[in-house]
Amino acid sequence: MRILRFLLVLGILVVPPPAGAQQAGKVAKIGFLIFPSVRPGWAEPLLPTELVRRAVRELGYFEDQNVTWNARSSSSRDFLPQLAADLVQLKAEVIVASGAEAIQAAKDSTKTIPIVMLSFADPIAMRFVTSLARPGGNVTGVSLMTADLGEKRLALLKEALPRPSRVAVLWNPTDATATYEWTRLHASAHTLGLTLVSLECRTPQDVEAAFATARKSRLGALVVAMDPLTYAQGSQIVSLAAKNRLPAMYGSRTFVERGGLMAYQPSNKEAARRVAVFVDKILKGAKPGDLPVEQPSEFELVVNMKTAQALGLKIPPSVLVLAEQIFR
Repeated sequence: MRILRFLLVLGILVVPPPAGAQQAGKVAKIGFLIFPSVRPGWAEPLLPTELVRRAVRELGYFEDQNVTWNARSSSSRDFLPQLAADLVQLKAEVIVASGAEAIQAAKDSTKTIPIVMLSFADPIAMRFVTSLARPGGNVTGVSLMTADLGEKRLALLKEALPRPSRVAVLWNPTDATATYEWTRLHASAHTLGLTLVSLECRTPQDVEAAFATARKSRLGALVVAMDPLTYAQGSQIVSLAAKNRLPAMYGSRTFVERGGLMAYQPSNKEAARRVAVFVDKILKGAKPGDLPVEQPSEFELVVNMKTAQALGLKIPPSVLVLAEQIFR
């Protein structure tokens, strides 16, 4: 019996790991490609890297034990191809990329390294994947489709304000995601009985001029289309919205944390968890082309009541009851 028990224990010890499992002792390199880099004092709205790291840890991956993180970021699109090439030269096992420019740069840099995207535009229209169910190639991940939330943002803004009729939209026509969002907002405005006024911003210098136009036009509210430019100028936009007494709806809670009125967005925590699951599956041998692209199921409405009071607004209970967080 003792011999039999010894053989059974020995057999357990020498059983080979499941096919596709990460090799024991191997340290996997995970790359982050972040655009744009965010100035100090602002969160990382386009790619919640710390939330992703935390979610990956919860799946059993620990820094310098079985995983290392290699982040690359820039405030200029021009540097993205070189930053993506750096991650390829490091022989990263997975590249996590966020935003159309970063995803495209990663995709152009490698056809073999798996890319987990956090996409804010239609990944099929952008040709990142062939289909959501069967991505093909080396790209998969999470499609937040934040531009498609425009109608919901407009509806919430309309419900929160007394009687808005003319709403400004601050957007960057040189950005594919922002252009798509403007198109969807414009299509849904008529249904809601709203008139949209376009405030185009191609450069940081255009932001103040856009608010001057809004002031002269006596517009009742503002929607900010999220793109690298509006993120980079976030502090200025929030300040000018307050100065011009414009109630504003954003696509990121970061703006509300810094004094903006409202934001409606997919849950960052859920997105980070889903990205972590993709990373885990790929490190265990799954092919990105076989992993269906996922879309968000959890959304967050965030309201800043201090800002509402400063604007002389009384947000109705029908809106507040929907809020995931209220800043008082």
